[in-house]
Amino acid sequence: MTDGRAMEDLVVGVLGGTGPQGRGLAVRLAAAGQRVLLGSRDAVRAEEVAGEVAARADAATGGVGVSVRGGSNADVAGAADLVIVAVPYAGHADTLAELATPLAGKVVVDCVVPMGWDELGAYVLDVAEGSVCQQAAALLPDSSVVGAFHHLSAVTLEDLSQPTLEGDVMVVGDVREATDLVQALAGRLPGMRGVYAGRLRNARQVEALTINLVSVNRRYKAHAGVRITDV
Repeated sequence: MTDGRAMEDLVVGVLGGTGPQGRGLAVRLAAAGQRVLLGSRDAVRAEEVAGEVAARADAATGGVGVSVRGGSNADVAGAADLVIVAVPYAGHADTLAELATPLAGKVVVDCVVPMGWDELGAYVLDVAEGSVCQQAAALLPDSSVVGAFHHLSAVTLEDLSQPTLEGDVMVVGDVREATDLVQALAGRLPGMRGVYAGRLRNARQVEALTINLVSVNRRYKAHAGVRITDV
């Protein structure tokens, strides 16, 4: 799946990398020394944001040098070793349907949340397949889909003045090698752990918990995450 290479040697692609969550994950991973490819529907915009992310990550690490490049979602899907999907839910299915071939044989990490808003606040949208992760798995039959990174605040991710993050990453998936890899990737973020949270069929609860955290954050003006105790 990754031909035995160490985690730090893998190139991580972020689809939807110009949005808040994708950009936040990109800058944190780059600052941790991961090589990052930042993707977008607009390749020019991706290159611009990649330059900004590289500059911020480089400054945060004292100028040791980071590796961040931008390109189209299709180019990033083909070139990366492991791919994180951080596109808006409205475009999730269409984006992945077009990328099944370049993503074949790869670990695909989905952190997309099916969230809607009305006068009462945030709520969970129904997904025909059961969850966004299961939708991804249906669209990418030749990839190993893993759910992770749903509960990390985009604001906190982008705030590199906080060098250490506090919280855990709940990881769901059906292939042990793939979930182990994503747990290791989560552990590259200072202060974070990747914690196995069940099979992909359990992704629905993990995605929906994000809505509760959004409600917490709105009420308390916070950027709450999740910490798993006694593990």
